[in-house]
Amino acid sequence: MNKQRKKAGPKAVVLLSGGLDSTTTLYEAKRQGYDTVCLTFDYGQRHKKEIRRAEKIARLSGSVWQLVRFGLPWKGSSLLDRSMRVPKNRSLKHGIPSTYVPGRNIIFLSIAASFAECIGARAIFIGANEIDFSGYPDCRQEFLRAFEQALRKGTKQGVEGSGITIHAPLLKKNKARIVAMAERLGVPVRLTWSCYQGGKQPCGTCDSCRLRRQGFIDAGMPDPAI
Repeated sequence: MNKQRKKAGPKAVVLLSGGLDSTTTLYEAKRQGYDTVCLTFDYGQRHKKEIRRAEKIARLSGSVWQLVRFGLPWKGSSLLDRSMRVPKNRSLKHGIPSTYVPGRNIIFLSIAASFAECIGARAIFIGANEIDFSGYPDCRQEFLRAFEQALRKGTKQGVEGSGITIHAPLLKKNKARIVAMAERLGVPVRLTWSCYQGGKQPCGTCDSCRLRRQGFIDAGMPDPAI
C-alpha cells in the first residue's frame, strides 16, 4: 500500500537573511503549518556569507529557496559602502546607525508581495524586532501594519478580498526570548550568521553581534555558532 502524502499547508514567503532572527521566524512559520518558500536578497551587502548560510538553512528546513539580486548604486549605508565604517561598540540607545539601509524593508516586502501573488501565497513572514534592535524605523509594528494596509489597497489579491498578511512573530520579543524560542523550535543556530562583517569569526563589536551575544548570556545558553 502506498503511503499517503502529507497534505501541504498554505504557502508563506519567508524573508531569510541567514541570521538568528530570520531563521527562527522560518521555523516558527513551519511550526504554524505553512509550506515555506524562502526569499533571500543579494543587494550588494558587505559579504556573501549570510547568503550562503541562508541557502543551507532553507534547504535543511525543507523549504524552497529563491535568491533575488539587485543593486542600490546610491548606497547610503555602511553595509553597502566600503568607504564607510561599520560602527563598533556604539550606544544602542541613541540614534539610527549608519548600517541603516534606506527603505530596505520597504523594498524587501514589496518584492516579497509580488512573489507571493505569483505563487499564491497569502502570508509573508519577516524577522523584524522592535525590542532588541538598532533603531531602524522599518522594523516597527506601525510600519508593518501600514505596509499590510498598502498591500490590501495595491495588490490584486488585496482588492479581491484575499489580501496578503504580514507576520512578525519576533516583533515584541527581546533577544533572550528569541534565543529560547529558537531552542524550542530546533533551529540550527550553529548555521546562522548575524555579524555585519564577513570574517571567519563574528567581529563581536557591531550592533548585531552585541545584541546576539547579550541574548545568549541573558538566556543562560552558549552560542553554538561561536
